[in-house]
Amino acid sequence: MTKIPKIAVIGGGSWPTAIVKMLCNNMDAVNWWLRSQETIDYIRKYHHNPNYISSVEFDISKLHLNASLEEIIRDSDILILAIPSAFLHQSMKGLKKDALQDKIIFSAIKGIVPEYNLIVGEYVNQEFGVPFSNIGVITGPCHAEEVALEKLSYLTIASQNSEKALFVASKLACRYIKTTVSDDIYGTEFSAVLKNVFAIASGIYHGLGYGDNFQAVLISNALQEIKRFVDKVHPIDRDIKDSAYLGDLLVTAYSQFSRNRTFGAMIGKGYSVKNAQLEMSMIAEGYYGAKCIFEINKKYAVSMPITEAVYRVLYEKKSPAIEMRLLTDKLS
Repeated sequence: MTKIPKIAVIGGGSWPTAIVKMLCNNMDAVNWWLRSQETIDYIRKYHHNPNYISSVEFDISKLHLNASLEEIIRDSDILILAIPSAFLHQSMKGLKKDALQDKIIFSAIKGIVPEYNLIVGEYVNQEFGVPFSNIGVITGPCHAEEVALEKLSYLTIASQNSEKALFVASKLACRYIKTTVSDDIYGTEFSAVLKNVFAIASGIYHGLGYGDNFQAVLISNALQEIKRFVDKVHPIDRDIKDSAYLGDLLVTAYSQFSRNRTFGAMIGKGYSVKNAQLEMSMIAEGYYGAKCIFEINKKYAVSMPITEAVYRVLYEKKSPAIEMRLLTDKLS
């Protein structure tokens, strides 16, 4: 990378808003794709996102806002995808197959593309021919709301190409964001999917009235489940206790900002899946992740009792109280 690459953030929710905030600390210009022209006009006039973490104010002179995905892609070298996984394919299916040629793609999406049961890296590789050397992952532990509050947070930037990972890490790092790099794109991305599923389980138990003692057992077993799965899918030398795995799991399972935990708690308190989704008005990635991981695991046959229990509650309409009680006998 001999020139300074142009970076674009694709998506308009809380997480992309936080990423744009981070990038603006270190870059003179940031491209930002938002689907709604009305939102773009509002940000240009009032300097903040009206729909998500509106406390973040932007220096508009640094933002190049555009509702045309094709134009944003043409004008950018690095794309940070931050659209909910359930809507990624719908957003990108109109693009030409060579639209991402020579682009560097970093996924900040904590989910699986449901139409294909693929993690985002595999999706852009198979659908658009992006080589894995041009693919990376941005993962936590990090909640957008705490970035907005400028509370100290950590990010892990994973890519098989260390130069590209280091560049993106340098553009996200600031006074309140510390970054590390990794080469484990499969492990970090699958772990980011699974921690959302386990946060739903944590929320369901909370909604059912289980206490902190049991939650500790649940999350300890969840970490073991992550390790079994990622070691089977992509067996490399990794330390599952690193922040990208254990840290991200902990913050998602316990934080007041965790949408997946909130969604699970509503299920535990008796909400139907549909009513919980309507009440939240935000995407809980773990809902889609539970089904995708369940389907993917038919190939690998890894022991995943927590994932299977969450799947049965969400998709087979099993009683949360009964299913979670049965799960307690499988944990150690």
